[in-house]
Amino acid sequence: MPRSKVDLELLKLGERTAIARAISLVENDESEELLQAIHPLTGRCHRIGVTGPPGAGKSTLSSRLAQHYRRQGLQVGIVAVDPTSPFSGGALLGDRIRMAEVELDAGVFIRSMASRGSVGGLSRKTTEAVDVLDAAGKQIVIMETVGVGQSELDIAGAADCTLVVLVPESGDSIQAMKAGLMEIADLFVLNKADRAGADQAVLALQMILHFRRDGGWKPGVLKTVASEGSGIQEVVSSIEQHRQFLGTGGRLQDRRRLRMEQRLRALVAGRLNEDFWNSRRSALLEKQLDAVMERRVSPYEAARALLADSPAGNP
Repeated sequence: MPRSKVDLELLKLGERTAIARAISLVENDESEELLQAIHPLTGRCHRIGVTGPPGAGKSTLSSRLAQHYRRQGLQVGIVAVDPTSPFSGGALLGDRIRMAEVELDAGVFIRSMASRGSVGGLSRKTTEAVDVLDAAGKQIVIMETVGVGQSELDIAGAADCTLVVLVPESGDSIQAMKAGLMEIADLFVLNKADRAGADQAVLALQMILHFRRDGGWKPGVLKTVASEGSGIQEVVSSIEQHRQFLGTGGRLQDRRRLRMEQRLRALVAGRLNEDFWNSRRSALLEKQLDAVMERRVSPYEAARALLADSPAGNP
């Protein structure tokens, strides 16, 4: 589908239908021409990642953050990465339901996207959808991950600021340490802090963070009750402090450069993979599989043969 299907001028003005059509192109793998056209308009929004275990209240927190930024007069985008429906392959839209309070705000654009099996909790297309929102003039874009309890380290590479949302009663501080979330968090949010054990959970997290030896920015641990709007101002203030920190010494530019490098590597790897498996090599793969299963060659020899495009074991 050509980019003419999306009016670029309307997209630049933040027109909702144009944004929706553009993200649909992204989801359908028909957006390369569009993304090339809008690339000069990107790099302006602040990208906030929100991750953590299921039930931590990530969607409610994202909604409250959006409301706060809207009161500041900022344009906000939210990309909520939902679990993929086993029937339709689409997002289950649970986050959209929980964000109903802000969805009617003309200055907030929310899109649910299917995780499509992404281990890191982020759809492969999430970053491209954020680029669309960036080009459409959204100054703050919140990316909320699926939170399936798997490794969610992808969010750190996609966001300028990563919030890890935990709750007091489930031992999440220890789980966060095990999952490697301690290394990626720019800010910890202990949500549902009106429940028993909140103060102990904060102390546990602070104790773990005390042994984090990376210099520079030290993640804070903030308590919120997102359902009541409690603690949201402190979260926003900490996000801004982190933003100012990144603005010194070129840290933000370095982070974004690394993000672009990872994206370029992924694009090249994907293109090479698509180009490599033509019909001839697919047929050769079947022959090599037979040879490997019969123990005539090793998998390593077969891989080298595929790369050399000649049968392994032949003189």
